[in-house]
Amino acid sequence: MCMGKEIVSRERLLQALRDEVPEHRFRHTLGVMEAAVRLAERYGADPAKAEMAAILHDIAKYWPVERLRAAVQASAFPQDVLAYDAELWHGPVAAEVARTRFGVTDEDVLNAIRYHTTGRPGMSVLEKVVCLADYIEPGRQFPGVDEIRRLAEADLDAALAKALGGTIAYLISRGMRVYPLTLLAYNDLIGATAARDKEGGG
Repeated sequence: MCMGKEIVSRERLLQALRDEVPEHRFRHTLGVMEAAVRLAERYGADPAKAEMAAILHDIAKYWPVERLRAAVQASAFPQDVLAYDAELWHGPVAAEVARTRFGVTDEDVLNAIRYHTTGRPGMSVLEKVVCLADYIEPGRQFPGVDEIRRLAEADLDAALAKALGGTIAYLISRGMRVYPLTLLAYNDLIGATAARDKEGGG
């Protein structure tokens, strides 16, 4: 895999990941890789970039929370994320790991890693593919996942909007705050889907 000045093999990335995460998360990542490549091929993103982002998206997920906090503070990512659930922090940190440890310079790949948990408005096709793959990989089991999988075969935006909508509803049901980028991403996807449907309906 070409990631800037050096070639880093898929095997090296997978071994690095295996050293950082428990076995069940490694299996999850293999599922995300599979789903991301399939979605990339279907919707016109680069499958190799999708695979790369999928491999690295959770590499920092099991870091201690204070290590994650310090890494976010040292990054250029919006610092307001630190006021929200720590589950959101590993995405921007993983992007920094990809850049500094593995020499990834492709901003689309870095953004796909960076925003795979939060989403954001104006996501590229690759960002959408990786974010959605994280929801629908074969090992995921939650109410509504099969509907999202079916929708993913026909409409990338609508499927991701439904996935993010489910996350937002879950957080609200538990009295938790929703990160603003996630709300903005949801609204952006819903708007794009509605505009396309309107245009198609003439």
